[in-house]
Amino acid sequence: MKLSHLSLENFRNYSSLELDFPKSLNIFLGENAQGKTNILEAIYTLAMSKSHRTHNEKELIKWDSDFAKVSGLIEKEHSRLPLEVLLTKKGRKTKVNYLEQKKLSAYIGHLNVILFAPEDLALVKGAPSVRRRFLDMELGQISPVYLYELVRFNQLLKQRNAYLKQEKIDPVLLSVLTDEFVKSGTEVIFQRLLFIEKLEGFMAKIQEEITSGKEAVTLSYDSYLPVKEKNKEVISGLFKEALEEKKAQELFRKTTLIGPHRDDLLFFINGINVQAFGSQGQQRTTALCVKLAEIDLMKEEIGEYPILLLDDVMSELDDNRQLHLLSAIEGKVQTFLTTTTLTHLQNNLTVTPDIFYVKKGSIERQGEQA
Repeated sequence: MKLSHLSLENFRNYSSLELDFPKSLNIFLGENAQGKTNILEAIYTLAMSKSHRTHNEKELIKWDSDFAKVSGLIEKEHSRLPLEVLLTKKGRKTKVNYLEQKKLSAYIGHLNVILFAPEDLALVKGAPSVRRRFLDMELGQISPVYLYELVRFNQLLKQRNAYLKQEKIDPVLLSVLTDEFVKSGTEVIFQRLLFIEKLEGFMAKIQEEITSGKEAVTLSYDSYLPVKEKNKEVISGLFKEALEEKKAQELFRKTTLIGPHRDDLLFFINGINVQAFGSQGQQRTTALCVKLAEIDLMKEEIGEYPILLLDDVMSELDDNRQLHLLSAIEGKVQTFLTTTTLTHLQNNLTVTPDIFYVKKGSIERQGEQA
């Protein structure tokens, strides 16, 4: 999978921009606050229809404009596909091959991206919400079923919470809401368990390589439900029992206390919880392994490698981790990288990159005007 062309109109600090990407490694070089990250954000938005940096879509629209548009040409093994995301102050529209898509699940998955930014180094030690978002973003790209059920689950969660806040509760209506909530939540948990099992397999190999066999990584899905097997009927039964046990407490607190919206993903090194007891080095290595494992996992699931977005993360990694990252992507993953300097990269680069100099919202390709 490759992004061969990117077009921006009124996106962040870019009024108009057209870029071609014939090479596999593309480096955006410049000082901070010049617009480097905006390019990666645009690519992410093209893939996911929304930004990874803000929930307010109006922030993506150039301050003196009424809309922003991101479009691109995706090249796959046997096809070329134009994508487009139009953002207005009233909402967004997405197009695949110039045809508008009414459902999010019909758009996401055409361009697969993996983002690695400094904040992702906090994936392991950060709050549970960070890891839930990771699961939702990555799994949603490769599983239309998961994306559909996640959207449905969030809608049902919102409805159920709103109903629990009512003065008078009809037990029959609450039961109906709960049944639908359990059905959708069970699918979300089931799909997460499958994903985590696959991710662990790829991570184990990478962790062993980076640590020269000294560390073995394992993953665990942390839920209030005592889930020990990947079986929907079992998960559903446990879910119903747990909600029944918590019913009085939920009615008193007027909110849903159990479900995948409260679950977590745990990482272990040699059996020890990395979140709680791992060193900073172990936490960073584990976060890097997650990202590298995602590359191979996506390849296995969709048949093509995703696009990798590295947002000023190389300077946060030591030489050993840089080397493993660059060697893992060499020749197989189209990569977009932002940095303020090439100094820390020069010894580890094995391919000739396209270098784009970024300054105050203008971009110049090395050797020519972009």
